[in-house]
Parts: sequence; C-alpha cells; structure tokens
Amino acid sequence: MFDSIFQIIEKSIKLSNKDKELCEQFFEPVIFPKNRVIEQEGKIPRYLYFINNGFLRLFYYNEIGEEVTTHLNCPPGFITSYHSFNNQEKSINNLECITECELLRISKGNLDLLLQQSEAFKDFSIWVFQQSLAYNENRSIELATLTAEERYLKLIKNYPEILHNVPLQYIASFLGMNPKSLSRIRNQTIR
Repeated sequence: MFDSIFQIIEKSIKLSNKDKELCEQFFEPVIFPKNRVIEQEGKIPRYLYFINNGFLRLFYYNEIGEEVTTHLNCPPGFITSYHSFNNQEKSINNLECITECELLRISKGNLDLLLQQSEAFKDFSIWVFQQSLAYNENRSIELATLTAEERYLKLIKNYPEILHNVPLQYIASFLGMNPKSLSRIRNQTIR
C-alpha cells in the first residue's frame, strides 16, 4: 500500500530505509466506500490524505445551499482542506469519496513528528507546498482567462480518467459552469 507514495516522493527526493519505516509508522492505511464524507465542514480537518486509488472532491455549500466543488483529486496525490489542516482551524469544506477510496492518512501531530524526524519528508513537504501553490495559481488564471470549453478540454486532456469516474455535476461545478452548459460543450466536442 505504500509503494505509490514512495514512488511519488522518490521522483524528487531520495528516501532512506529509515524514511520509509517512518512513513509506514505515521501513515495509516484506510479504505472508504463511495459517497462517504470523510472530513466535514465546521470541523478541523483531522488528516492529510494520500490517494492510492479512488477519486475525491472538496466542496462547500454556497449561500443558497448548492454544492460547489472546488477541487477534484485522482490518484496518486494528496488532498485535504490545506489551510484549515495546517492551521488547525474549522474548515468550510467537506471532503468526499466520489468512488471507493484506498488512502493513506496522517494526522497533523504525526505529520509534525515525521517532519521533525526526516529531512527527506521535510524537503518533500516543501515540494508539495510549492506544487500546491502553482496548481492553485494556475487554476485561478484558467478560471479567469479560459472559456468554459477550453477549461473542459484541458481537464479531459490532462485527466481523462475523471470523465469515467466523476459525476458530470461535480465536473461542471469544478469547471465553474452548470451541468447543462457542460453537456452542451461535451456534445459539441464529440462531433
């Protein structure tokens, strides 16, 4: 269950056997069923998750009670409500398993201990933070500058597996459009 996380880390940071043992000590393997909310709004996120298998989303409810999907994540990768997790503050987000999910999770306390005991994981956490900042900056730019069709085409080019695993209403919300607009765009691009 740890092979995937080791492969991701070792693309940028060399792990010793001790680093791997620490990872196995502090990360807990878990499996959640489809449609399970594993972190709830109004609460402090308890864990940072690494996705081995499955698809998850972060969402919140807007002022009229509609779900707004702010993040879709597919394997492999990390997900949580980062700001709230890092600052141990209540989150406005819910974290939901879209499909059955096979995850590794680590609490904030154990993550802090891991970072104290492993220089490799400290370096990797900086790399993850940098990647997250770049992703969020690019996402903001895309939402502001790309048309709905361009955002859709870019998503399916970069993450084609999302179309087969994530309901269209979540994809539409994530792309900043309503489901009818997404259906129209999909029909136009299929032709």
